[in-house]
Amino acid sequence: MVRRAVGKRAAAGDLGARLMLDPTVLDEPYPFYEQVRARGRFVDTGLAVTTVDHAAVTEILRSKDFGVGMRMPENLPGAIRLALKAGGTWALGPAQPPSMLAADPPDHTRYRKLVTRAFSAKQVAALRHRTEEIADGLLDDLAARPGATADLVADYAALLPATVIAEMLGAPPAMRDQFLRWGEGGALSLDMGLTFAEFRRTERDIDALHDWMLGHFDRIRANPGSDILSALVGVHDEEGGLSEDELSSIAMLLLAAGFETTVNLIGSGAALLLEHPDQLALLHEDPSRWANAIDEMLRIDSPVQRTGRVADVDVEVAGTRLAAGSVVIVQLGGANRDPAVFDDPTRFDVLRANAGDHIAFSGGIHYCLGAALAKMEGEVALRKLFERFPDLTAAGPGRRRPTRTLRGYACLPVSLARTSVPA
Repeated sequence: MVRRAVGKRAAAGDLGARLMLDPTVLDEPYPFYEQVRARGRFVDTGLAVTTVDHAAVTEILRSKDFGVGMRMPENLPGAIRLALKAGGTWALGPAQPPSMLAADPPDHTRYRKLVTRAFSAKQVAALRHRTEEIADGLLDDLAARPGATADLVADYAALLPATVIAEMLGAPPAMRDQFLRWGEGGALSLDMGLTFAEFRRTERDIDALHDWMLGHFDRIRANPGSDILSALVGVHDEEGGLSEDELSSIAMLLLAAGFETTVNLIGSGAALLLEHPDQLALLHEDPSRWANAIDEMLRIDSPVQRTGRVADVDVEVAGTRLAAGSVVIVQLGGANRDPAVFDDPTRFDVLRANAGDHIAFSGGIHYCLGAALAKMEGEVALRKLFERFPDLTAAGPGRRRPTRTLRGYACLPVSLARTSVPA
């Protein structure tokens, strides 16, 4: 129903509908963001209000006057209201409560407090050595391949963060390929206007991961460890602790979010450096520049392109009045190319002085819990990749993922140029 309604709007040239369905926008959304920017700070697309203005996006993300919850049913589109009236159940996906992505305080505060410690700066620093070991092992596997080419996403970018987060959560590393497949289906659920086949896939993959998690919780109860999932299961089992849906939702989000953003960062970052050898040369010249380079990669090709907020009250943002119930889509990818903040914003510059001003990890109380982990993993993965294969080259065009909220590569063929591999 949503896809049919949106399709009509897209055919009529509606900006919001084109963003959801137009394949040319999916492939290269940045010119679309400039169309939005040219129309003003806030643009009514017919589906929602949207903005690519860095100041406005930052203000909304930090404001207590906006939430992520969709109040029922007054501010939902008519087609969705009809679907809800028809009844049925929903998969326990990342875009529905009790997911932290879809929860407001006080529930969000309670959930986040339970897991914040596992992603502290101290914990991330302690994980760096293990991440380097994992990267070295995967690169050893690449160097030992009989062929001269590889898919950088499937053979490296996806495996590194999936292994790290599996170990963090006490999940079997042997399950990482299955987790990645389930994560692909779950990621689609963040987009609206899915085909029925895509919608069914998201339900199947989310339900399968949920079922696996319930069994894993039983294994944890029989043999608890020191990992974050063991702690969450303990909270669930306490009187008045987490419900089963809350426990499973938090666990699934931590697992999937633990690799989704980082896979996109590593793949897109590698592609950028392959396209800009002059910037890679600057990193070879001074490896201390890598941290800033990661921020620049997050800015210029954000792994998460957009998020949504709902005005809880009548509010004024950047001089514009928004009524209570207004749905606002904040375009992170567009805001990160705002010329009012970033000089020559389409230029990839690993030395950019204010690269860290990007908002790729959102902001406010929903600032990405794993931001420090993702940046560390991205830095380790890319630095070690180009140290091991300094003459790495593209072996054909990459293929983008079909998702719109998440942006990254599904496939990135590369030539390993193994003659340059250091002994």
